[in-house]
Amino acid sequence: MLSTIRRKVNTGERIDQEEALFLLNDADLLDLAPMAQQWRYRHNPERRVTFVVDTNLNYTNVCDAYCTFCAFYRADPDHKDAYTYTVAQMMDQIGAATSKGVTTVLMQGGLNSALPLEYYVEMVSETARLYPEVTPHFFSAPEIMKMVEVSGKSIREVLQSLKEAGYRSLPGGGSEILSNRVKAEISRFKPKGTVDDWTRVHEEAHGIGLRTTATMMYGHIETPEEVVESLGHIRDVQDKADAAGQPGFTAFIPWSYKRDNTGLAQKVKQESGPNEYLRAIALSRIFLDNVKHIQASWFSEGRKTGQVALHFGADDFGGTLFDENVMQAAGFYNRTTVNEVKNVIFDAGFVPAQRTTEYDVLEVFDDHSSDESSKVPLTMVSG
Repeated sequence: MLSTIRRKVNTGERIDQEEALFLLNDADLLDLAPMAQQWRYRHNPERRVTFVVDTNLNYTNVCDAYCTFCAFYRADPDHKDAYTYTVAQMMDQIGAATSKGVTTVLMQGGLNSALPLEYYVEMVSETARLYPEVTPHFFSAPEIMKMVEVSGKSIREVLQSLKEAGYRSLPGGGSEILSNRVKAEISRFKPKGTVDDWTRVHEEAHGIGLRTTATMMYGHIETPEEVVESLGHIRDVQDKADAAGQPGFTAFIPWSYKRDNTGLAQKVKQESGPNEYLRAIALSRIFLDNVKHIQASWFSEGRKTGQVALHFGADDFGGTLFDENVMQAAGFYNRTTVNEVKNVIFDAGFVPAQRTTEYDVLEVFDDHSSDESSKVPLTMVSG
C-alpha cells in the first residue's frame, strides 16, 4: 500500500479514500512528510511561507446551536456575559485593528435569531465604506444558514446581497467534521446545519465568484473513516469548482479540539497531540491535491508544532489573530506580533511572505530580523 501511494505521489496521481485511511491509521508518521512535501512544492515551488496580518472579531456570542465543543456561546441573550454589538461598535473595533496594520478581518459570531439579514449586509457595506483596505473575511456557513432562516431568502440570494455590499470571501468554520453523525452528536443538528448545508453554502459562494476556505476540527468523537470522509467532501467541492471555472477554496486549515470549559470534555478525556496534528497536516496535503494551500497553525497547536508542520506539507502560517475569543474561552490563550511570526518562519528554515486573504503576496522578507525586543513568546496558558 505504501509503495503504491509513493508511486502515485511521485507521478502526481490522486490517492483514494482507502489509501488515505491507510496513511491515517497505519503508515509511519515520518513516511508522510516527504510525500506531503512533494505535493507542497508541486503547488508552491518556492521556500516561502505566507502569513496574513489579521484579527478575529466576534459580533455576538448569543447562539442557539448548543455546540458541546464550544465554550464561547451563551444561549440566553439575557445572560450577564451575553453580548451583541451594533454595527457602529464593530466598526470601532475594525478601526482599532487597522491601526495595527491589519489587512484582513475574520468575523464570526453565534447563531443569533434576533439579528435580521440587514444587520449583516450593513456590517459588510460599512466595512467596505470605512475601511476599503480591509478584506471582510466574514460569516461561516452556519451563519449564512441563519441568515437564510431569518430572511426567508435562498442561500444564493443571501450571498448575493452580501456580495453587492462588498463581501469578498467566506471562512470555512462550521464544518468541524463533515459527517452528519458527528454533527448530530456534538451540536443541535438543525441550527448548526448538515453536511449538505455546509456544502451548498460553499458551492453557491463559489458559483457567484466568492473564494472560501475549508476547515476541519478533529480530535473529539470522530472516527478515522469520518476524517477521510470529511476530506473527501472538501476535495469533491473543489473538483466541482475547478470543472466550472469557479474560484473554490483558497486553503485548508485543520486544528485540534480544545476541551477546557466545554461540554464535550465529558466524552473526550484527552486532547490530540502534536503527532496527530502533523499527521492531519500531511494527510490533507497529500489527499487534497486540488487545494493549493495548507495552513499550519502556531495559534492552536503552539509554536514548535507549527514550525514542524511546515516540513509536513504546510506552506502557510495563518494569521496574526490579534483579537481572538473563541479559543480563549476554551482555556487557550496565544498572542503574537508580525515580527514574531516572521522569526518563527525564519527559524523553521523558510522565507516569510506577507499575503492578502486571496494569497496575493504583498511583501517578501529576505532578512532575518534580529530585533529581539519585538518578539512575544508563543505560549499556551491553560485556564
